[in-house]
Amino acid sequence: MSILTGASDEKPMALGLSVRSYGADHGEHRHDFGQLVLPLSGFLEIDVNGRQAPLMPGRAAFVGVGERHSQEGRQPNMSLILDLDLSSASPQASDALAAGSFLTLNPLAGKLVDYMGLMTASGAAPSAQALSHWTPLLLDALTTGSPSATSRLDGLLARMEAEPGADWTVECMAERVGVSASRLHVLFREKLQTTPAAALADIRLKQAARWLTQTELPISELAYRAGYSDQSALTRAMRRSMDVTPAVYRRLSRLSRLTTG
Repeated sequence: MSILTGASDEKPMALGLSVRSYGADHGEHRHDFGQLVLPLSGFLEIDVNGRQAPLMPGRAAFVGVGERHSQEGRQPNMSLILDLDLSSASPQASDALAAGSFLTLNPLAGKLVDYMGLMTASGAAPSAQALSHWTPLLLDALTTGSPSATSRLDGLLARMEAEPGADWTVECMAERVGVSASRLHVLFREKLQTTPAAALADIRLKQAARWLTQTELPISELAYRAGYSDQSALTRAMRRSMDVTPAVYRRLSRLSRLTTG
């Protein structure tokens, strides 16, 4: 869905803004302008000049002029695509974007992306004037003041809680935080006294327990949504941690509501 192509007497920094969803990889391509891929929902894989990374809300990609790139989405996804004329950007922004293909959004950048995403989702296409104001604000937020590793770890945990069923490998977690896998283990030990794998297991189990209590989803389906390979895997996890099966946990939760309601 195309949203806007900038047009004014002055040369616009934003050449266009669109919302796109990606499916199967259709091969590499290039273009003669810069581009930011800013996920709004879901996950996709992108390759920029041979550098591959998963993208999700809070994690963006910059594609420079003439750079080979391809993308693939194996589940529903949606992204803002901002085409840029970097000759109109500040030298600081241009240099910062050119330094790396993948960007972790700090809170301000995230709010700016969310704002534009809400506008497009509501059908209120931004005007050329609104885009001309939003674009430099976004670039400044993206390229000045990198968030601390601790704040990025908080963002990672929030995303894991929101999407427990995603393929959260240690490498994917480290990529999102912007550190190596070994450094990620150190951060989890220092800040949470646990490991990435144990934290993920805890998040998935708690989400499964919430869904057992709050929804009527079949146990097999909620197990899959929570990130378990099947219902048996959830059953083993609950027995090990809570000494109860999912079916019994759901039944006890219902009885508790009846007796206290």
